[in-house]
Amino acid sequence: MKRDAQFKLVICGLFVGDDLETYLQAARLSKKENIITFDKPIKKVVAVMQADEFRSTWVANKSVYRTRMVIADGGELLVIAPGLERFGEQPEVDALIRKYGYTGTERILKLYKTEKDMQEIPHGVAHLIHGSSEGRFTIRYAPGHVTKAEIEQIGYQYADLKETQARYAPEKMKEGWNTMPDGEEVFYISTPSAGLWATEAKINNPSRRDLSKQ
Repeated sequence: MKRDAQFKLVICGLFVGDDLETYLQAARLSKKENIITFDKPIKKVVAVMQADEFRSTWVANKSVYRTRMVIADGGELLVIAPGLERFGEQPEVDALIRKYGYTGTERILKLYKTEKDMQEIPHGVAHLIHGSSEGRFTIRYAPGHVTKAEIEQIGYQYADLKETQARYAPEKMKEGWNTMPDGEEVFYISTPSAGLWATEAKINNPSRRDLSKQ
């Protein structure tokens, strides 16, 4: 997938096969079309997760995974998620997220050594790590069907959905950079699941990466 001149998502390639070269061809095109790099980090990203598809943080956290390498230290990811109604796709994973939250690799790995419920759902534990900013930037959710207390319980910050949609109205925002009436600059992403955003340093210079802070 890529965006056309009108910034609409369109199919740009179809690769079928079980050989390595087919995979590499697809990967090369994906790198060209789906990885967006910047010279320096972005202070604030506003991402929209569509209500009919993203009903849990298990899937809506694609907004975190796909943008974390471009968000500045001390920056913010604001996730507009009108369909959010739970955290895990399965009840046991939902309970795990509610109990331990997205609270950082160090804490989660320490707990994993002693907590039986964690050891029984290792993929859920991996998700808890993957969904944390490691304290490097703020993750703020504007959910449709989850309370402020529930959002804060899992380690995120809360934003009122109606107020957020009024300020960052999807029908008015343009893909990419937007300057709000009060001068605030934000980078708007309407479909985070269709790309990856990063700084040039983190994509092209592995020696400069700090994986614990991505």
